Amino acid sequence: MKKFAFILTLAFLLSACGGDGNKQSVEALIEEGNLENMLARKVELRATQTEIQNELSELEAAIKKLDTTDNAALVTTMKLKDTLFQHFIEIQGNVETNQNVIIYPEYQGVLTRVLVKKGDRVRKGQVLARIDDGGLGSQLSQLKVQEELARTTFDRQERLWQQKIGSEIQYLQAKANYEATSNSVKQLESQLGKTTVRAPFSGVIDDVITDQGTVVSPGQALFRIVNLNDMYIQAEVPERYIKSVIPGKEVAISLPMLGEEIKSEIRQTGNYINPNNRAFTVEVDVPNSNGNIKPNLTARLRINDYTNEEAILIPLSVISENAEGEQYVYLAVESNSGNGNSRARQQTISTGKAQGDYIEVLSGLTSGQSIIIEGARSIKNEQEVKIINQ
Repeated sequence: MKKFAFILTLAFLLSACGGDGNKQSVEALIEEGNLENMLARKVELRATQTEIQNELSELEAAIKKLDTTDNAALVTTMKLKDTLFQHFIEIQGNVETNQNVIIYPEYQGVLTRVLVKKGDRVRKGQVLARIDDGGLGSQLSQLKVQEELARTTFDRQERLWQQKIGSEIQYLQAKANYEATSNSVKQLESQLGKTTVRAPFSGVIDDVITDQGTVVSPGQALFRIVNLNDMYIQAEVPERYIKSVIPGKEVAISLPMLGEEIKSEIRQTGNYINPNNRAFTVEVDVPNSNGNIKPNLTARLRINDYTNEEAILIPLSVISENAEGEQYVYLAVESNSGNGNSRARQQTISTGKAQGDYIEVLSGLTSGQSIIIEGARSIKNEQEVKIINQ
């Protein structure tokens, strides 16, 4: 501060000494309009300016030698060390389940019974509703009587044929009649089975869409059934991560609407690149022990695509760039000044992936070195610095 005050005082004195005279003389030359005189005066002033600059430089050098005040820049440093570095990509996906279906009838008729209500838990195969069979049950009973008669006739005819009694044609006719009747019974049983609506899997009745007493037909929705036990998140990942995002990779799942964080891993990756957005799909298992996670819930995924157990990490804020586009930081190295200060040494580096406010350094720095953090933007190469965090 003493140096700068002295220089300002000197400049003021020089200005004060010849300011008014020079100003009048210049005005007089301009009013006179003599070009040769004006050019001569300009050369004289430039010589005076150069002389003053030289004198100022000599004074600054002398002041620096005599001034014992510590003018080193104040900085803080960080000592580098090997650190576990995990890089994550962040994408958005939706919660889905393969067991979320709408149940449709396979038979046309009146919905005579609805045996469940919304929110009921059901087992696979449990009867949910019945449809009026339109007399199929009576037809089946009659057909079963005919089947029993045909089976008895065939059995007797078969025994006679084995004893070489009767003709072969009688035996074959009895056999054909029995088989035809039996097939008719099975066909009618299958048709009658369609009048009973059953649960395709265990789950929860999420919605009863059609009320009892309604005439229904194939294609008309009856129920929605959902199983929340086998949930997963499906998301799309840019194709540039196709080598690093693979099954088994760790995933941090965030469910903003529930305020929950879950750890999981990728269970499956797609084998197709979508040409519209150049991305492939991934599926991530979602534990749902409490049943709070629902289909179509929005989720945020943080997928670990890169890990280095011995990485050098530095803050992004300390990195600068020179005219050639090279990145550099300042190291705090030992100074020979003898006053306990250090020197700032510019060090070119190459960087890799960033995560948050930190970035991995691939080359240029090693463990144990100290880099300048606070004050890094305001210092110059080989400038003396004073470390204040030690």
